[in-house]
Order: sequence, then structure tokens, then C-alpha cells
Amino acid sequence: MSGPVVIPNKASLGQRLVAGVLYVLLRLLRFTWRVHFSDPHGVLDAAAGRPFILCAWHNRIIYALFAVHDVIRPRTGRKVAAMVSASRDGAFAVEVLHTFGIAPVRGSTSRRGSQALLESARQAKAGLHLAITPDGPRGPVHEIQQGILSLGQVTGLPIVPLGCVARRKVRFNSWDRFQLPWPLTRCDVVFGEPLAVPRKVTDGQRSALGEELKRRMEAINPE
Repeated sequence: MSGPVVIPNKASLGQRLVAGVLYVLLRLLRFTWRVHFSDPHGVLDAAAGRPFILCAWHNRIIYALFAVHDVIRPRTGRKVAAMVSASRDGAFAVEVLHTFGIAPVRGSTSRRGSQALLESARQAKAGLHLAITPDGPRGPVHEIQQGILSLGQVTGLPIVPLGCVARRKVRFNSWDRFQLPWPLTRCDVVFGEPLAVPRKVTDGQRSALGEELKRRMEAINPE
């Protein structure tokens, strides 16, 4: 028997206003950054015929936003839907995503997870890329949660790790050590080797796939 439907929190007027201001500030910062995108595995070329699941650490969300805005949408011609927590903090994140033209799907491993999986699958069938922070929304930092593996299993889409490194950056005192590049710095963003999750896997295979995804993420996200 299914559980009760969880209604996601909605953003307040103040959150919507702050999100708009944040977008302007981030766009101004982006003009100062020297961003270099690389795609050694031809992910973007392959995505012209099939969407993928973008996988970025929670503390590197800023890089992922501009990867979507600057490269993924222009190169592939596809929009992106991102999974966001159904919490009050998630409501603010939704407003930020809207400013970048990203469609939110509300849910996480702790709240509204099964509903979010179904909504994500519908977005994928409609031709959208999906995006998720595999260690979010609460951590532990840089630990792969089951949600991203389930998303790959349900949709059949390849998981594409995103590597993001800034030469100079601010690290915030948050659970994930959130990163914000300094003005005028260089940022290197790389699309990693895709990982496929079969429709049917054993518990042991899921564990091994999680470890492999973590290895690929760590290889392109040096601290």
C-alpha cells in the first residue's frame, strides 16, 4: 500500500526575490571566470540522440548550473530537470533553478522519493536531461546515496559524472563545504565517463556500481 502524498514546501516572496538577486550576482561573477569545459568521452555529442543524468557533488552546484546554462542546453538542444528536496530549503533552490531555466522535480531519499522518481522518469521520456546531487540534500558529503542509482535503473539513462575545479575559491562552513569560485579565477569543468545501471541488479551489484560511480567522481573532482 502506498504512503501519503507529500506536498513540497513552496517558496516565500522573500525567497523568490533573493533568488532573483542571486542569479544576477552569479551571472556577473560568471563574466569574470575563465571557464574551460572538456568532454573527453563525447557525452554531449551522444546526448543529441539520448538524454543523460548529470551527477554533481552538492558542494559544486554552482558549476553545474553554468554547465547546464552554457554547454548542455546549447549543445544538446534539451532542457534539464533537477531533483530538489521537498523541504523549505529546497523551495529556495527551486527558485534559483527557475532563473537558470531548469525544471525542478521535488523529492529526496528521505521525503517524496518514490514520487520524485516517477516524475523524473516522465521528464526523461519527454526528452529532458536529469540532474541530481548524489550526496544531497543532507550528506554525508561525497557519499553516493541510493537515489541516483535508482534513477539510472528506472530511466535506463547513463549517469554522467561532472568534474569541477576552481583554482581559487571560497569554501563555506556548511556540511558539504560549499564552493564558490573567486572572481577572475579559472574553472575547469569536465564531463566524465558515463556509467550505466542495468534494470535488474543484485544488492551486491548496486553496491559495486555505487563504488564505481564514487571512484569516477573522485577522479575528476580533486579537493
